[in-house]
Amino acid sequence: MILPEWTISELQEKMESGELTARQLAGLYLQRIEAVDKSGPYINSIIELNPDALALAEKLDEERKAGKVRGALHGIPILIKDNIDTHDRMQTTAGSLALEGNIAAQDAHIVKQLRKAGALILGKTNLSEWANFRGKPSVSGWSSRGGLTRNPHALDRSACGSSSGSGAAVAANLCIAAVGTETDGSIICPSQTNGIVGIKPTLGLLSRSGIIPISHSQDTPGPMARTVRDAAILLGAMTGADKTDPATRSGRKRALRDYSKSFDYEGLKGARIGVARNMAGSNPKIIKIFELCLEVMKQLGAVIVDPADVPNFDKFSKTEVEVLHYEFKADLNKYLKALGEEARVHSLEDVIRFNEENADRVMPYFGQEHMLAAQAKGPLSEKKYRDALAKNHRLTRKEGLDAAFRKHKLDAIVVPSGGPAWMIDLANGDALNWDMESTSPPAVAGYPHITVPAGFLFGLPVGISFIAKAWQEADLIKYAYAFEQATQYRRQPRYLPTANLNP
Repeated sequence: MILPEWTISELQEKMESGELTARQLAGLYLQRIEAVDKSGPYINSIIELNPDALALAEKLDEERKAGKVRGALHGIPILIKDNIDTHDRMQTTAGSLALEGNIAAQDAHIVKQLRKAGALILGKTNLSEWANFRGKPSVSGWSSRGGLTRNPHALDRSACGSSSGSGAAVAANLCIAAVGTETDGSIICPSQTNGIVGIKPTLGLLSRSGIIPISHSQDTPGPMARTVRDAAILLGAMTGADKTDPATRSGRKRALRDYSKSFDYEGLKGARIGVARNMAGSNPKIIKIFELCLEVMKQLGAVIVDPADVPNFDKFSKTEVEVLHYEFKADLNKYLKALGEEARVHSLEDVIRFNEENADRVMPYFGQEHMLAAQAKGPLSEKKYRDALAKNHRLTRKEGLDAAFRKHKLDAIVVPSGGPAWMIDLANGDALNWDMESTSPPAVAGYPHITVPAGFLFGLPVGISFIAKAWQEADLIKYAYAFEQATQYRRQPRYLPTANLNP
């Protein structure tokens, strides 16, 4: 089913004029989901549809008729990742059969914010099971509950993860925008691999309450959309301090509900943009695309500082995983303990046992090595954990990104977001062949990161990343918007059975 790639602003105009209603709009997207996601090309990005979507849309239409428009998202269909709690008739499972049937006792804080803003939650997206923190090597986009999500640009290619379904669904125009989550790369990678915009915000800008966790020192939700403007609108709607997530206290005076001032065609003029050559890798095809992007930024008036390498960007990988294992055990146990008596599992130990007892359904392709390593960890009071966390923050902040920003007096750092999508390989797992690094330094530091479409290799999207210091989302959006408007690199997916590898 053909459906225009409307933006949020365009749809608000159509609903305000009476050309479309929220009920009609929801119906159109449900038809497209049936045609594209569940049959036709079979993207399989959506794990569950909201059975009350049409009824909710009708209520939003009634509010509009009564003169109550909640904001820019009123009546706009969005999808959210299936590790985010919704207190409705949809499950929250992180793609795991161990949590099948789990109905959350209340909405996640960001879901409350979205409903307050008038967003219509159309359904939930598939993901890499347990947000890609179960086994290694894993298969991105696969979960035991949801099956395999495919990349709409080439159906034999990975949609990356862990927000695989959110990225693929947005690219395939199954919604206006979607919400993903990231610990390290789980918004940025599926966004760039599916050819859309993704924003990984500063840690604490958005609440994590009601999100199945991996790591309280790195986890964050974030928006994924086809345009910078739509991603920024969705980001603004989700901000807000949450007393149940202490990390949001730091954002009380920094969070914005409205990023419209960042939509500036001349947003790069005079900005000092540093080129992190040591994080850019050596693939000549990607470097060529990157150089073209830098030339565009120069033409838009940016001051390109080249090189502006980031120290220690590759010196914390072992301690990062160490911290994730410790925090996964502590944070997941806290989440699972709060589930009702009807839940199958109430601890990480219970999940491991369930997986072992149901290995034929749960672990046909890869195991649960991360879970076993996490279960073996002690409490967060252990010196080994505290030292690892301190090292991570020192190497990514003061002696990493901050050092580069300070030395070169930078407003932002740019680097290729990643490489083109790899072939899906259920037998061997993900085959990442990138030698570049964009996600780990800002993820571990807790700093904001946005990816924007930057071009194509053999018909597969690649993106460019803008990274800034904490709480600089408005500036990052401004730079990304100016770049996007000048280039317009994004293309609609073609649902090819395989990538076009002809030169």
